[in-house]
Amino acid sequence: MPKLKTKRAAAKRFRITRRRKVMHFRATRSHLLRKKSARKKRYLRHPAILQSGDARHVRRMLPYGSG
Repeated sequence: MPKLKTKRAAAKRFRITRRRKVMHFRATRSHLLRKKSARKKRYLRHPAILQSGDARHVRRMLPYGSG
């Protein structure tokens, strides 16, 4: 079997945890931050776990972990 290629776009956006869950960073934190509350911005700072249905697709793009 040849080596599988990692999708580089996915490797930059997702990380695989030790328990094979997929972590992603939250959206809407790049601009227009004045109108967002401090509480919302703190919440957006932390990564989240991807839903299992979406995680299946991402794991296929990252055959060797987080790339």
